[in-house]
Amino acid sequence: MKKTLLVLAVTSFLAACSSTPEEKPAPVAAQKTEAPQAVVAPAAPLAKEPVTVSMYPPKGVGGALGQRTIHYAFDKYTVTDEYKPVVDAHGDFLTSHGMAKVVLQGSCDERGSREYNLGLGQRRADSVRKVLLAKGVKDSQVETVSFGKEKPVNPGHNAAAWAENRRTEIVYQGE
Repeated sequence: MKKTLLVLAVTSFLAACSSTPEEKPAPVAAQKTEAPQAVVAPAAPLAKEPVTVSMYPPKGVGGALGQRTIHYAFDKYTVTDEYKPVVDAHGDFLTSHGMAKVVLQGSCDERGSREYNLGLGQRRADSVRKVLLAKGVKDSQVETVSFGKEKPVNPGHNAAAWAENRRTEIVYQGE
């Protein structure tokens, strides 16, 4: 009972203290002679470095940073020495651009069950993630997903097509 009375008293006090400001119309003479107001630009974002798609490393250009695909041997998910410079280059980019984010998309060839390939694709994406995190990339910058055998880059049914489809793709946010 005492708590209820206390709440009512505080509420009444606050309501009594509040007021609604009245809008006063500007004098007619002031309306005609005022110079137009300057347009104020919106505030800059709080982030230190806004990330735009144009700042991401372009795909296909020379050097390790232009490569976005890590390939694997049959039934393997470890990043080999051949692809470590690629992952390292993207790790360096991500550590120097703290607002940039990537999705690592693990994929497999068509052989194997759907469930097995989803698991293998996830292990492939996670292996690249592990290397990136070891380079100092923040956990919040990296997301992983497995497509299993659902998104082949080569629809063929031979060894060359299968080799192309066993991969992890590095996809920057907004691409």
